[in-house]
Amino acid sequence: MSGFVTVARLSDVPENTLLPIEANGVKLVLARSGGRVHALHDQCSHEEFPLSDGELDGNQVTCLLHGARFDLETGAARALPAVKPVRVYECRVAGDEIQVNLD
Repeated sequence: MSGFVTVARLSDVPENTLLPIEANGVKLVLARSGGRVHALHDQCSHEEFPLSDGELDGNQVTCLLHGARFDLETGAARALPAVKPVRVYECRVAGDEIQVNLD
């Protein structure tokens, strides 16, 4: 069990940006929007393409390959061609550290 691990500093993820990271062999994308940091599996559920290459628009990330969109809170697919969600990881900020629960 991994539990929460520090994966980045808050300063590494400015507002309205995406940051690809790898923690304990898990590829994640950190998204900072509305003052909150979110962590999602860094792969579109429609095609094997990194969401970190996409665009952040409010509470959604858009995959650059085909335009699928995913909710940052739930991982739910919000636009075709994706119909399956992406995994969302519990994320917290402790001081300047961004921590993700990998369990």
